Amino acid sequence: MKHQTVIVLDFGGQYNQLIARRVRECGVYCEVKPYTVPLEELKGLEPIGFIFTGGPNSVYQEDAPHVDPAVFELGVPVLGICYGCQLMAQALGGQVTAAQDDTAREYGKTATFFDTSCKLFKNLPEQGVSWMSHGDYMEKVPDGFVLAAHSEACPNVAIADEKRGFYGVQYHPEVNHTENGVAMIRNFLYEVCGAAGDWTMGDYKRTAVEAIREKVGGGKVLLALSGGVDSSVCAALLAEAVGRQLTCVFVDHGLMRKNEGDEVQAAFQPWAMNFVRVDAEARFLQKLSGVTDPERKRKIIGEEFIRVFEEEAKKIGAVDFLAQGTIYPDVIESGAGDAAVIKSHHNVGGLPDYVDFKEIIEPLRLLFKDEVRQLGRELGLPEYLVARQPFPGPGLAIRVIGELTKEKLDTLRDADAIYRQEIAAAGLDREVGQYFAVLTNTRSVGVMGDGRSYDYTLALRAVTTTDFMTADWARLPYEALDRISTRIVNEVPGINRIVYDVTSKPPATIEWE
Repeated sequence: MKHQTVIVLDFGGQYNQLIARRVRECGVYCEVKPYTVPLEELKGLEPIGFIFTGGPNSVYQEDAPHVDPAVFELGVPVLGICYGCQLMAQALGGQVTAAQDDTAREYGKTATFFDTSCKLFKNLPEQGVSWMSHGDYMEKVPDGFVLAAHSEACPNVAIADEKRGFYGVQYHPEVNHTENGVAMIRNFLYEVCGAAGDWTMGDYKRTAVEAIREKVGGGKVLLALSGGVDSSVCAALLAEAVGRQLTCVFVDHGLMRKNEGDEVQAAFQPWAMNFVRVDAEARFLQKLSGVTDPERKRKIIGEEFIRVFEEEAKKIGAVDFLAQGTIYPDVIESGAGDAAVIKSHHNVGGLPDYVDFKEIIEPLRLLFKDEVRQLGRELGLPEYLVARQPFPGPGLAIRVIGELTKEKLDTLRDADAIYRQEIAAAGLDREVGQYFAVLTNTRSVGVMGDGRSYDYTLALRAVTTTDFMTADWARLPYEALDRISTRIVNEVPGINRIVYDVTSKPPATIEWE
């Protein structure tokens, strides 16, 4: 089944992925493409609409990103956001200049007034708050366009040429700060582009299973299963498609949270697949003995994971496909033309050099994280795995500050389990973006019963976030913190003091190491 497609054309905007997520949340499939993609390639995707993203440049700069003007001759609707709006205006005969005074520049939440006769604002309030971020000004609007929204400082907050289906907004409808922003995107998709809303996880599951079966044929597939959400959903999808042609190697390095290894193994019992669990805890702890630097920990764990996986792969012999749990943000971030490479992603770093295989298969590479979780539910994975908290690749090794020992890891596992239990019991597990415990390397004096103690300090971390690029420390209720602290100190030997991290990102990171 071929889905209707909207192309998000990226001009270096920080919200490019968020725009795409919003489109998909509206039931319409979309892909993010760099603005450098040739027009013929874009036409080949048969898009029902284009969305131009924001960007850090000014459209009048000589080296600013531009688009092939022929895109406006395709008869396909266009929504320009911020830079994308100004780019469209300039390309179609308007004029964009730097704002001459502070009143023409707009940043942050801004009261905005909308013309609700415009399709973009159909059935929406006439007034609302929009999130502005622009220092340039559309001095002249192109012929054929009308003003569709304004603020006190700016008469052309939104412009529209409804005859051709061209719309531009100087704010960001994709962010939560813009009231009714997603409804505006939905109006563009359904009222302007004529979307059918044919993008659902149920449909994706069926088409993905068929595509995997066709590609794999009678071949063998090998997957390094970490136990995280991405690799687990990847494993379930592959198992659904090819069954015992799939071998999953689960390297249990002894650095996971309490009972997680057993939970991962239990989750895959319903599928007819080859599940290999390697108990490598002693091996990893030996390699990490005496190591305190977090970067060295990461490097050792990554290299040892490869060695263990390599040994297990050799027992299996040649395979046709090496599977990876790459997801769409990885694909976008690993290279989007002039939009800059944010970071290179190698989900199974180094493995292609060590494993005898013919081709890599990445069945989740079109999905965002929230869609991966939805797919996991469609496949029947248990909620404890699908909704699993983000977990760093090195596991608890970077949540134990300083030297690692099995005793310290077990202490942290017990404390972290209590923390997670109480967060869930308080109904906070869906409100908090990420929460975990850190065993610090600090010991302090305490009183336990009638005696003096000299034990470790445990730090609790909880943040709220939508994208994990920024995060605010979570304002957990004092009652919940009190229960957590009391239980941990009473039930977990070796800990006599609890502290709560009240630092946001930035300046801190979410993880401690």
